[in-house]
Parts: sequence; structure tokens; C-alpha cells
Amino acid sequence: MASPSAKSAKPHHGTGQLRIIAGEWRSRRLSFPDAPGLRPTPDRVRETLFNWLAPHIEGAKVLDAFAGSGALYLEALSRGAAEAVALDSNPAAIASLRQNLELLRCPRGQLIQSDVQRYLQGEPKMAFDLVFLDPPFHQELLPTTCALLEERNWLAANAWIYTESETPPSTLQLPGNWRLHREKKAGQVYYALWQRG
Repeated sequence: MASPSAKSAKPHHGTGQLRIIAGEWRSRRLSFPDAPGLRPTPDRVRETLFNWLAPHIEGAKVLDAFAGSGALYLEALSRGAAEAVALDSNPAAIASLRQNLELLRCPRGQLIQSDVQRYLQGEPKMAFDLVFLDPPFHQELLPTTCALLEERNWLAANAWIYTESETPPSTLQLPGNWRLHREKKAGQVYYALWQRG
């Protein structure tokens, strides 16, 4: 997950830990690089989100567009997603995710080191049932990313889209055919689940 503030100016060279909450790899602890802005969506938020998504995960095609630590991506695979694509421009994040997929012996995960906007301007390889959007804050990345997902036909007809933002969901200017399904706030972070109509 992207850090909502740029407080961590000093470089980090250690590792962080994330825990998979449920599914095939329940309670497994995995490492990720402790780099600025790279931290997993908190367990409590993930638990709430995956409770909302419970009927829709099994067999889903998933995109984690700003994968970071991979907490959401790995949780979706653990809970039965058919296949999942993780995008991140940080080579350390992708290398760490590759190690974690190998550790879990998971062949259903695809990892792509790329700028999200550039990737989404390409031809869709598949229509995603579920998309996680957890971009770095204060860079106006959500509206443009969501517009590309919609305009370039990356989404299944009734796709679910999860967003994390520093401002309330009602202020985000997302595509008009997306309906806000659930929303909550944890600390300074607003998180919401949308369904494409």
C-alpha cells in the first residue's frame, strides 16, 4: 500500500512482514522490502474488504494495479482467485513478490514491472473481475487509472473495484457507471468498494 504521507525521508534497507489472513495460505507470514511508501494494507482493513468480497473471489481474475507489498494480491490468490496480475514500477517490490510466489508454489500469479498508466494504455489481455487500486497519495492517480480501466475495456461487465484514497470516495470523480457499494475510514485512509454497472 502507498503511504499517505512522505514522512519517511530516510532510506530503509530492511524488510517488513505481512500476514495472509485466510484461505490456502492462512496465517503465513511473508517478507517484503522495507522501502519508503511500501507497506501492506492493515490486517483489519483487509479483513473487512475480503468479508465484503467473499462471494466474488473464488475463480476471479484479479488485477492489483499498485501492488507494493502484495498484501491484497496474495490474499486474493490465497482465497481462490483463478489468476492475478500484479503491477508495480518498483523493481524491489516485484522481485519480492516473485520470491513469495515461488515460496508459496503458486503458478496463478503474474508479475509485471511497469508504470500502471502506461500498461493500461495497451491492449487488454483479459477482462478483470476484481481490481485493487491503492496508489501513492497526493498524485491524482486514481481518476486517470479508473478512466483507463473503463475506456480501454479492462473490466468485466459487473467488475468490483477497491480504492484507497486520502479523500472521501464521493470526491474521487470516478466513472459514472461505477456504483459505490461500501465505504469506511481507517485513520487517514478512506477505503471503498465499487461495482461497475
